[in-house]
Amino acid sequence: MKLKHFIHLIILFQFYVFSVSGQNSISEHFVLNELEYLQIRGVNVMLAHDFYPESHQGGVGIIQNGLRVATNGDLRLEQAPGQWQPVPKVGKRIVNREQQEISVKMAYPDPDKNRKGFNPIIYPDLDFSYTLKIKPKGESFEIIVDLDEPLPEEWVGKVGMNIELFPGILFGKSWYMDDDFGIFNRQANGPGAYNKEGGYELDVMSTGSELVVVPEDEKQTLSIKNLNENKLQLLDGRARHNNGWFIVRSLVPAGVTKNAIHWLVTPKALKNYLYKPVVQVSQVGYHPQQSKKAIIETDVNDQQINEATLMQVNKNGGFTEVLSQKPELWGKFLRYQYYTLDFSGVKEPGMYVVKYGNYTTEPFQISKDVFERNVWQPTLEYFLPVQMCHMRVADRYKVWHGRCHLDDARMAPTDLNHFDGYLQGKETLTSFKSGEMVPGLNVGAWHDAGDFDLRVESQAATIHGLSHIYEIFKVEYDNTSIDQESKSVEILQPDGKNDLLQQIEHGALSIVRGYQSMGRLYRGIIVPTLDQYVLLGDPVNHSDGKFFDPKNVNENIPIGEPGAPDDRWVFTEDNPGRELYTAAALAATSRALNEFNPGLAKDCKQIAIELWGKTDSNNPLHKISLAVELLRTTGDDKYLNFLVEHQKLIADNISQAGYIIAPVFSWVKNKPFKKKIKEAITAYYNEVTSLERKNPYGIPYEPNIWGAGWGIQNFGVKQYFLHTGFPDIFPNTYVLNAMNFILGVHPGVNTSSFASGVGSRSLTQAYGINRGDFHYTPGGIGSGTALIRPDFPELLEWPFLWQQTEYVLGGGTTDYILLVLAANQLLNSKKQ
Repeated sequence: MKLKHFIHLIILFQFYVFSVSGQNSISEHFVLNELEYLQIRGVNVMLAHDFYPESHQGGVGIIQNGLRVATNGDLRLEQAPGQWQPVPKVGKRIVNREQQEISVKMAYPDPDKNRKGFNPIIYPDLDFSYTLKIKPKGESFEIIVDLDEPLPEEWVGKVGMNIELFPGILFGKSWYMDDDFGIFNRQANGPGAYNKEGGYELDVMSTGSELVVVPEDEKQTLSIKNLNENKLQLLDGRARHNNGWFIVRSLVPAGVTKNAIHWLVTPKALKNYLYKPVVQVSQVGYHPQQSKKAIIETDVNDQQINEATLMQVNKNGGFTEVLSQKPELWGKFLRYQYYTLDFSGVKEPGMYVVKYGNYTTEPFQISKDVFERNVWQPTLEYFLPVQMCHMRVADRYKVWHGRCHLDDARMAPTDLNHFDGYLQGKETLTSFKSGEMVPGLNVGAWHDAGDFDLRVESQAATIHGLSHIYEIFKVEYDNTSIDQESKSVEILQPDGKNDLLQQIEHGALSIVRGYQSMGRLYRGIIVPTLDQYVLLGDPVNHSDGKFFDPKNVNENIPIGEPGAPDDRWVFTEDNPGRELYTAAALAATSRALNEFNPGLAKDCKQIAIELWGKTDSNNPLHKISLAVELLRTTGDDKYLNFLVEHQKLIADNISQAGYIIAPVFSWVKNKPFKKKIKEAITAYYNEVTSLERKNPYGIPYEPNIWGAGWGIQNFGVKQYFLHTGFPDIFPNTYVLNAMNFILGVHPGVNTSSFASGVGSRSLTQAYGINRGDFHYTPGGIGSGTALIRPDFPELLEWPFLWQQTEYVLGGGTTDYILLVLAANQLLNSKKQ
């Protein structure tokens, strides 16, 4: 047998051993696993599994002893790139098992992002390509970059290999760079200076040949050694961007191609590392009649199965054991082994914890009143008021923000691709010219998350959801003062008016006044410059707040004068699907506001009917929701007939349309329609049950790079309508499981409720308007646990990762409220 064939067989055997054991690697050295990343027990090294470098997910990434410690290992054109800086075009990942090597072809520019796309990036005049590789080397691994051609001379000293270190676990810990040393500071400290391009840069923290991170704690010890002559640099990326990370960088030398970058990286792997078991329960608790399962997440190498114990918290201190048993094995999902403890039979009111090994959950309650208070209310009494645009929002001694954007809004320039995804075509589609003041837009609406823009779909989804909530659950709640005349909001100050209806009114005012002014819906309203867009703090500082003079479109007017170019832009678009959905929201809103604000309700209804008549769409599915809402609002049979005429379309798209028609299904007397829809609903139920068996959480859940929280909330809301519309087919199980997922029963070590300030443990650092303060807004609902591809769930205690902790308007807000109220209604019904 030839030697190379023998070696090949040895490699295949090693791969087979790893493949059949999953994460249970028997090697003490890095090997290439079946999921196409480098693995040593306790440490994983990925290359180009993720595709989101602008939010710290991409390139070479390292997960060390249960924490993601580094990411975005790749060639970059700046010391400390931010969200809108150039990133390379990522090619196909190539896995060479014989050579135990992973490589990917990369190139600048990326033609799909260069000045186009949803978030266009302006690339410089630089065209080059390279191959980025990682290779195991004992307990270390190599990062190698081979250029196809040497760097152009003018780019030498600018292009470098970066890798980012997560700051949240480094503050106050030490580093060594050769003989130099220091600590990682909590804030970016000077000195600094402006570079040749006019950008501010901090002085490097240190330079040298080898960096050692956190040598005092072996579970975080990481060394990076530069095997080339160019020195490593340790930088603080927060000097340029508040959401930056610490950066290790070395420059690409002149005139080289092969081994232009050559690093040796050694992440310390704890011997016989085991992920510590985590117990996932609702951070709020459970109704006595509710199915109750604690999910226990363990390392696949952990062969010790402990007793899981449910204990009641005694009012005089200590615990009383209620239930103790071996948990039931569920199986493997992502990278973990899962078990369940079913304590559905426990119904006695009180506070409880679940203990498994050394892990004890936060306290949660069992009570028939568990969802009556402190669960959905913070979203209505804090989050929605804080997000209100054009208002001064006060909260006892605090002012969340001033009366902002009172100079809304100027018509956006034509032929514009805005950096946040807004496209203005060749025409404004209105009588207003670019730059002209559009009256009526400085009223109502909620800011989107931390971006402060007003997307019409966010406004529509919010009033739509709130209107359904009011209509279904008859919510009477007053703990906020809202005055539209003085544009003032006082949190925790009742004013004798229903907060829910006041919020619906606020959103409807924006959509209706915009339509009345322009004769069409706006697409969105947003600041014109990136400097304004990245503002952290009070949005009153976006602009001077002075009304624009419609007779004066002089772009040279200075800031501080009426009509200055700091005013926000309003965009328009021809988008029948979005227009019809917004019309559906207005139709529902007209019912909710019928007594509270009859004039505005009438306007909502009139616009909805008008859009039904004049909006053409190539996809009749776009009209289903509007037909249902107008049927409920007007009782006109023509909308009922539309549904019957499109029964095949509805049946073929039942996962999208079934929950929409559920509230009016009993209105339809056409037997063929009812038969066809019932058959489709039954088939869809079978599909859902098949999907939910793929994970231990009892819902269809196939995680992507973003947190799935909003989607799962929305799934739960759809399930509520399907259950109430077709109770003989859909149970209430999925409604409750979806709610539990949001409240803490989700994968990963961070079991926080995605709803900030709700439950024993929740997101208290989130991507909202106060993220710069490392804080949160009560009642905001984060995007939730994200996936570090291919198999690592992550929810970091860090406020700048929008794919994990961003708040959002629309369904991401109202679905949560509806889901909790639905659970309370279903569990307290007489049928229980």
